[in-house]
Amino acid sequence: MNYKKVFGLLLIGLVVLAAMIIFIGPGEIISALKQANMNYVLLAIILQVITMILWNLRWSVILGGLNIAHKKITLFAMLLVGLAVNNLTPSGRGGGEPVRAYLLSKNTNSSFKTTFATVMGDKLFDIFPFTILAIIAMIYLIFTIHLSIVMLATLIFAIILFVALLIFIVYICINETFGVRVIRWVFRQLNKVIKRNIEPYEIKILNSLKGFQTSLLYLLKNKQIFVSAIFISFIAWFLEIMRMYIVFMAFGVQVSIGMVAAVFLLSTLVGMIPTLPGGLGAIDGVMILVYSLSGIPPFISTAVTLVERLISFWMVSVLGLLTLPYFGTGVLDEVDIN
Repeated sequence: MNYKKVFGLLLIGLVVLAAMIIFIGPGEIISALKQANMNYVLLAIILQVITMILWNLRWSVILGGLNIAHKKITLFAMLLVGLAVNNLTPSGRGGGEPVRAYLLSKNTNSSFKTTFATVMGDKLFDIFPFTILAIIAMIYLIFTIHLSIVMLATLIFAIILFVALLIFIVYICINETFGVRVIRWVFRQLNKVIKRNIEPYEIKILNSLKGFQTSLLYLLKNKQIFVSAIFISFIAWFLEIMRMYIVFMAFGVQVSIGMVAAVFLLSTLVGMIPTLPGGLGAIDGVMILVYSLSGIPPFISTAVTLVERLISFWMVSVLGLLTLPYFGTGVLDEVDIN
């Protein structure tokens, strides 16, 4: 992992966030933060922990479907590391998935293509409910907030692009012929810009594709796994929305749960675009902007966003980094190599 690049991008994100705070007014924001009810903040933290436990449970259900023996506590540690990598790399919340797959493969002696299939299955089971909720959220915002033509067009384009990308990824995962074509096309493009020989990597990925697709297809077609994982995902998303709502309660702000859900899901969608680590700056900006457009004072919107991100981004990242030594601090570099 290129740590200098990660820290550099994090710094850029923090600068963007700091600029927004300065523009809105740090004095009012600090004053609002001082008045926050810590009992509600603590409750929001508890909901975040429960949400992560649910994510771990969903992954465990998937592993059980493929008869991969595991300990839930170790699995939770892998999840935390993966979440931290997701947050600290500009990968659209996807950089931690290979790390999770690698750690699982290393700790269970399962093939990487099988463990990666479990991680991708976990990701897809998470994205399916999110897509439905995001579409509903966009419709809600269109009818409740007066959006400019540009913002409206951007919203519609973003959701269409996201759905199209989701369909594209799923098709790659389940159609071997199409998957092979895409991989070969990608490597042809890489060969144009990379001077060293990358053919061994192409062969390795192509050889892994079939086993990966077989495992993933099994997960998607297994009704019990599918229903259980989707059900857990909906509960997890609901708790994430409730966490945001409770943060608003900490500041004594009256806001509809529909608005909270819509803005949270929209900002999450923006965070999936690979830009800065964890969507730092982008997610925060969307939250502050749209909540302010809905009538909430900008300094309150900013204070709420800061607390929410402190819980969902910074706390999770720190927990993941603290867990990393359990697997060995060099594990991230090992993933890069393999």
